[in-house]
Amino acid sequence: MLALAVARSVALVAAGLVTLVAVNPADASPTNPEYSQNSASYVVAGVNDYADRNRIGGTGAAIDSVVNGRANVTATPEEARRIQRLGYRVIRAQTEGFPAADAGYHDYAEMMAELDRAAKAHPTIMRKLSLGKSYEGRDMPLIKISDNVTEDEDEPEVLYGAHQHAREHLTVEMALYLVRLFTEQYGKDPRITRLVNSREIWIVPDMNPDGGEYDIVGGQYHNWRKNRQPAGDGYRGVDLNRNWGYKFGCCQGSSPVASSETYHGPRAFSAPETQRLRDFVLSRRVGGVQQIRAAIDFHTYSELVLWPYGYTERPSAPGLGQDQQRTFATLGGILAKSNGYTPEQSSSLYITDGSIIDWLWATQGVWAFTFEMYPGSPDKGGFYPPASVIAEQTARNREASLLLAEYADCAYRVIGKQQQYCPR
Repeated sequence: MLALAVARSVALVAAGLVTLVAVNPADASPTNPEYSQNSASYVVAGVNDYADRNRIGGTGAAIDSVVNGRANVTATPEEARRIQRLGYRVIRAQTEGFPAADAGYHDYAEMMAELDRAAKAHPTIMRKLSLGKSYEGRDMPLIKISDNVTEDEDEPEVLYGAHQHAREHLTVEMALYLVRLFTEQYGKDPRITRLVNSREIWIVPDMNPDGGEYDIVGGQYHNWRKNRQPAGDGYRGVDLNRNWGYKFGCCQGSSPVASSETYHGPRAFSAPETQRLRDFVLSRRVGGVQQIRAAIDFHTYSELVLWPYGYTERPSAPGLGQDQQRTFATLGGILAKSNGYTPEQSSSLYITDGSIIDWLWATQGVWAFTFEMYPGSPDKGGFYPPASVIAEQTARNREASLLLAEYADCAYRVIGKQQQYCPR
């Protein structure tokens, strides 16, 4: 098994950042479902191996990172009690927030305005389209970048997605960075010009606009992860990255409980947001052949490059033979070398089921990766790093994003088998 990627020699408790408070069972029942179902951040001690991580994940809690044998999780009080009953020590982590007005980040309106400006400034290579509407009726923008942007050309296609999880705002900034990179450097940077001329590039800057807006309502962060559709029992939200239709709910890598942070929904694609992106991906099948060849789904945090499968710890599984596994691992290693992240199969951290990258690979044959962005540990901001890191941490993925687009014509080149698998 690959080493745990987020095991860092970083102190868990940084002065002024984290205060530890023992869980009080008397406070265990949810009292305000509208506010994260009373979810909170906890630290779980004694998380020493893969089995520990999967036992904790099996309670429905969301594992955010693991550092020096301690897991940082988001959980309801009931899930925290379940973890306690498994024999782990659980402590509540109260994390100080960033400034209420974090002007360096884009809220939904600001993001849409920036996309409109970019489309107006670069009409020959960029189109601002729409996936459709979110649960609350917000438009889900879809960006196409190509030299003949109004035409459907026979070129390899690349998909970059962001913000399935509401509190992961840095991923929206990553998507906006890519829009600027491919448009503003076109005609200036020969490498980028070549890619725009030979690829069709799709960017989904905001998969979860409802959750993202709710997470910052009132000018403060609410640690919200899911979307905002009713989930039953007075709760709201489905974990979009557990709602995809391959191995949905199969393997204790998500939760059937509506209050859980990893609630997978009543059925695959029950969330309108995953339906919209699914329908777009399926629309890219031309003559039965999927035109999207490679994808990155951006998340935070832990600084990881992950590949399928998440539902099983086996490196090989149906649809993922030796050559495919080697290709994922080799290409993942190349991408990780460029940004300093740790490469590993998704399940090496813990089991997840119903994820987008498993669905993209198993059903569409897309070389799909999850990037867990900055930071590598919670003491550097966790899900809410300061706006001062945006420029550096988005540019950090420049090379990896370009490399993936370059390999989209035939990923098997990384293992020298392009003649076998990509003869034309």
